[in-house]
Amino acid sequence: IMKSINFYWHVIQMNPNPYLKQYQKTQITTASPEKLLIMLYDGAIQYSLQAKIHLENKNISEAHTLLLRAQAIVTEFMSSLSFDPNPEVARNLYSLYDFIKYKLIQANIKHDPTMIDDAVDILKTLKSAWEEAIVIAAKERKEKEGFDEDSSSSQTV
Repeated sequence: IMKSINFYWHVIQMNPNPYLKQYQKTQITTASPEKLLIMLYDGAIQYSLQAKIHLENKNISEAHTLLLRAQAIVTEFMSSLSFDPNPEVARNLYSLYDFIKYKLIQANIKHDPTMIDDAVDILKTLKSAWEEAIVIAAKERKEKEGFDEDSSSSQTV
């Protein structure tokens, strides 16, 4: 998690607005791991979509910079995977991230904005899946906490 915070902080350092930098730093340092994950997905999606616009407008230099940022986030996802609890899920996620990164690299090399679409579609789908998983996990934690409180109070009576 600290690695992700440091990574995300590095990405926002490129922003010239000092007030926005401070706001973003606060957002990152106070974010839960789940929120940080969603923020990273948002960043990868946003950078990719901005790069697509720049490629369409033939602003290759700016598109290149934005695609590198999106690729860096995807690389962070790949390096953060844990293969211990469920290696098959981790391998599948790694393959998806690898495909996304490939599409972003190819879009950058070929200056083809349409190649970004597949990457963004997968990023949006994964973000949505993580958001659902976060809600389910939070609900399960709440239920478990409620169950623990109920069982501890019944034992003391």
